[in-house]
Amino acid sequence: MKSDRQERISALVQASGRVKVTDLSLLLDVSEMTVRRDLEELEDQGVLTRVHGGAVSTTSRSFEPGFPARVRLHTAAKKRIGAAAAALIRDGETLIIDAGTTTLPVAEAMRPDIRVRVMALSLHVADALADMPNVTLMIPGGLVRHGERSFVGGMAVSTFDSLTFDTVILTSGGVDVEAGVTEYEFDDAETKLAALRCARRKIVVADGSKLGAVAFVRLCPIDMVDIVVTDIDAPANAVQLIRAAGVEVILA
Repeated sequence: MKSDRQERISALVQASGRVKVTDLSLLLDVSEMTVRRDLEELEDQGVLTRVHGGAVSTTSRSFEPGFPARVRLHTAAKKRIGAAAAALIRDGETLIIDAGTTTLPVAEAMRPDIRVRVMALSLHVADALADMPNVTLMIPGGLVRHGERSFVGGMAVSTFDSLTFDTVILTSGGVDVEAGVTEYEFDDAETKLAALRCARRKIVVADGSKLGAVAFVRLCPIDMVDIVVTDIDAPANAVQLIRAAGVEVILA
């Protein structure tokens, strides 16, 4: 299927930084013309940039691929992470679920009978929870960031001034022992920081590609995090370092 093929191309270019049309044609057992069409579509989605003979990753410390591009990456791992994180949610909790392609599977995996009050930091997450009968759904004020559908701005931040929550489930651009938890965009980071400040238990969900990575804006030191939920293919050395810092790591 084209979607499966393009997901594999997306993962390959993110992992290696650069791919060649000829290599992809052999690996995927399709024509070079088919590969070029796939690369053109993926470029339109912001996943990669086409260059002579192939394509390169768009990922950097300063710029993050858009939601439609990221949602194609590591989908199986994100579903497992989502299920593992959802299992940590306790009945009766007050909860913040961050915006992102790894927190959306958390919302989707929540058991239908759970009774919680949830502040959703994106329209994607809010939509996933809106029809759950026992979820009291809240959204902050502020602006909605185009493409991401995340809530940003002063109104979103000030929503948290008079509230306290049991748990925040957070996404990030990178999780590194020295740099801590980092994010790409100032606007999103501002909302995340407000959420972190008013939640007692802090859970970070991140696929293995985020471990050891460092993005542009620092959110918090690693020892502020209680649990990191990642996938079984995460780099073993990164997992070991995070655990050595006193953080529980769950592999899904």
